[in-house]
Amino acid sequence: MDQIQGYKQQLEKELNDESKPWTKYLRLLEEKSNVPRSYIFLGIVGFVALYLAFGFAAELICNFIGIMYPAYVSMKAVETQDKSDDTKWLTYWVIFGTLTTIEFFSIYITKIIPFYWLLKCIFFIWCMAPIQNNGSIVMYNRVIRPYFLKHEHSVDDFLKNASDRVKKGAEEFYKKGN
Repeated sequence: MDQIQGYKQQLEKELNDESKPWTKYLRLLEEKSNVPRSYIFLGIVGFVALYLAFGFAAELICNFIGIMYPAYVSMKAVETQDKSDDTKWLTYWVIFGTLTTIEFFSIYITKIIPFYWLLKCIFFIWCMAPIQNNGSIVMYNRVIRPYFLKHEHSVDDFLKNASDRVKKGAEEFYKKGN
């Protein structure tokens, strides 16, 4: 019960943080409706969840959620001197890109798994959560990093050979053109 209370307090803190872009909109809705902003937020979350489960263009909404906020905070991270936030968001984009690539090549996965877009959106939110071991960190360390370390040298060799061949081909093409 204490943990739930802690989450509730953290949510209230985030929803009232004047530095966040959504605070002014929630304040306006709260003033107009006389409904606490935490209820407004939970209502919006519930509506979006239902829409992702049953609505039209759920893929668009899911990818919008998975791209817009992370892109915004990634740009803010690039503008800071602190590199830890850069690493956090680069890790998110590695996970996002990996999932998107897998999804592209196994398009049927979206049709087989019930409520796929809702589950994917929940996964993205877990990956961008402002906690120590969010989804990006967990997935990177447990799945992506071991695979990367195992195949890093092979990929580096392949890329070097491909680069050398492209350079050589470009040089030959240039020589034949002159």
